[in-house]
Amino acid sequence: MRDERSISSVPVPARALLAVALALQLGWQAWQAPGAVRPQDLPTPPDISVLRLASLGEPLALAKGLLIYLQSYDSQRGQIIGMRRLNYDHVEAWLGAALSLDPLGQYPLLLASRVYGDSMGDLVRQRQMLAFVRRQFDADPNRRWPWLAHAAVVARHQLKDLPLAREYASALRLQATADTVPNWAKQMEILLLQDMNEFETARVLLGGLIQSGQVKEERELNFLKERLAEIDLGLGKSAGAPAKP
Repeated sequence: MRDERSISSVPVPARALLAVALALQLGWQAWQAPGAVRPQDLPTPPDISVLRLASLGEPLALAKGLLIYLQSYDSQRGQIIGMRRLNYDHVEAWLGAALSLDPLGQYPLLLASRVYGDSMGDLVRQRQMLAFVRRQFDADPNRRWPWLAHAAVVARHQLKDLPLAREYASALRLQATADTVPNWAKQMEILLLQDMNEFETARVLLGGLIQSGQVKEERELNFLKERLAEIDLGLGKSAGAPAKP
C-alpha cells in the first residue's frame, strides 16, 4: 500500500485522457446494448412421445410449462421482440403439443384465437391461427366451440371474409350440438347468411330451427320469428328489385 501513488499525483492530462476513455467506453456499451442482444428464434418443440416421457406422469404441468416457454419469446432479456418476429409454424407446433398433453385445456386455443390470431394487422398469420383453431375444434367441438365462435367473428370483422366466417359458423351449427352450447353460437350462420344476402338459405335454416323444437324459451323463440320476418322482407325486396341491365 505504501508503494501506491494517490490519484492527485497523476498528471492532469493523463487523468483527463482516462476520463474521456471511460466516458467513450460507457457510451459505446450503452449504444451497443440494444443491438448486442440478438433475439433467439423460436425452435420446434420436441416430439410428443419425448414430451410425454419427460412429463414424468404430469402431462398437465408440462403443458403449462410449454405455454410459459412459448410466451417467453415475446420478451427476451428485457427486449420486446413482438409476435411478428416469431415463426408461426413453430408457434402452431407448441400450441398443438400443449393440447396433446392436456386435451381438456382451453388456454392454447385462447392464445391462438385471441393473442396470436387477433388484432395483429398481419392477415396471413391471422388466417393461420384461425385455421389452427378450426382444426382443433374438430377434435372436441362441444368443448372447444367458444374459440371457433371467436374465429368466426374475427373472420367477419377483421378479415372481412364472409365465406370463411360462414364456414366456421356452419361447423358450429353442425358439430357443436350439445345442450351446453348456447343457441346464439348455433345460430351464427343464419346471421352471416343475411349479411351475405343469402336470404333463402337463411330462411330454410331458421325455419327448420323453429320447427325442430330445439328452442324452448319463449323470448328466444319470438326473437327467431322476428328474424324470420326480416328475412321474408329481404326476400320480398329481392324479388321486387328491377332486373339488372
